[in-house]
Amino acid sequence: MKPVQYNQPNYQALPGLSQPIPIRDFKGLNSFDALSIPDNFFTDIENMTSDDYPAVSTRPGFSVLGSFGSRVLGMGVWKDRELHAVFNDGTWRRWNGGSWTTLASGLSTWADWSFTNFQGNLSDVNLIGCNGVDPVKKYDGSTVSNLSGAPSNGKYMTTYQNRLWCAVDNELWACALDQPDRWDKFTGNKDDSYRRQMESTRGEQINMLTGSLTKLTIGMPNSLHELYGALPEDFTTKLITEDMGVANHKSAITQEGFMRFIHKVGIFEYGGGVLPNKSFSDVIGKFVTGVTDTSVAGSDGTKLYFNLTPDRMLVYDPRPGVQAWSLWRGIHAAQFASMQNQLYIGDAHGRILRMEGSTDGGDPIRWSATTKPFNGGSIAQKMRWYKLWMVVELTGSMDIHLSSSIGGEDWTLVQSIAGSSSPQVRRVIIPVSKFARENWIRVRFSGTGWARIHEFTRQTRQLPLY
Repeated sequence: MKPVQYNQPNYQALPGLSQPIPIRDFKGLNSFDALSIPDNFFTDIENMTSDDYPAVSTRPGFSVLGSFGSRVLGMGVWKDRELHAVFNDGTWRRWNGGSWTTLASGLSTWADWSFTNFQGNLSDVNLIGCNGVDPVKKYDGSTVSNLSGAPSNGKYMTTYQNRLWCAVDNELWACALDQPDRWDKFTGNKDDSYRRQMESTRGEQINMLTGSLTKLTIGMPNSLHELYGALPEDFTTKLITEDMGVANHKSAITQEGFMRFIHKVGIFEYGGGVLPNKSFSDVIGKFVTGVTDTSVAGSDGTKLYFNLTPDRMLVYDPRPGVQAWSLWRGIHAAQFASMQNQLYIGDAHGRILRMEGSTDGGDPIRWSATTKPFNGGSIAQKMRWYKLWMVVELTGSMDIHLSSSIGGEDWTLVQSIAGSSSPQVRRVIIPVSKFARENWIRVRFSGTGWARIHEFTRQTRQLPLY
């Protein structure tokens, strides 16, 4: 029997059809010109993180460890094993891993606290805390008591050169060497206490102290100063800059030898030797708004967190090759603390949160990511959108919207997807028929629950310019 043979069709390739253009290396948030930024940046992002870099995924959730009063006024960690918090109901409480114990009450209901660990000639490391209103307190591992000899209105407690340091009004105070209960020892010896009035051309007050670098850094709203030396006779202060300062004592965090701090014009980085600069945060400069005296910075040992307004937190992943920014919402951080490389947050509702899990206290996390307006090799090039698809893992739900404008909220829902309790890597085709002849397309991915986006790919056909 003679087989029937058919001629194979041989279609001519479409002129101008590009190879698929995949994006598998997501670099986070970018506020520069949307038409000019690289393809792997997002122009807007909410509750996504670079933890799974180069993929982008839903941020961690949190569990609520406890709630007291209506605001957390301070958080400290004793010997990296006990979490302490002060609430605006006037209590100082300790978390033992399963329950809270009240260690002190009757404290100020409005003043923020600062904490540091110090031993000196004490029998053990103590957690020292102050707020400028109540007497300076110390916790010795079992009880909270007044630190005798300390200035009654000291603020911004820190350590440097085996001394405790604080600010009293606009005067810098240090205790005697290894003697946290001696702040008025002036005998002309090397172990004396120390005091110095800090001046500013703007007439500003000290609002931050930190000894976390190799010198004592003194912050004011629009200036930075440093104190060098090891003994009172050698202590020397130096003005670093009068163009930028810190928003408040909670708005600076030191990690790996660099201090990052919030100022009203940006988020700055300082490591000594050169002036502070904000080049690392310029990429999200348009999102640094609404800075107030309640803005706060923190770290979990890996990422940096900058809470600017009650419901807007900028998160920076400084890992080499990543260096990506994200924007988180839904957490009203008032205080940060890190214990055993885990982040704890005291919020503006009196809750202590521990970052973990995939829900916000049992509620699913809402997330979204908005791409730049995609086009061909030239912004002016006419296009035909041929295919769009993505690769994703999903437990909750996801919606995909398209827009033919450069900015704005003119979104059209083109695809809805349901995930599964055991997510699998899946390919999702994105319909483009309605937008096939548009000059450019933005894509917004959004949903609830956990998601991890591995890839977004587009294929286009270049059309004549005329």
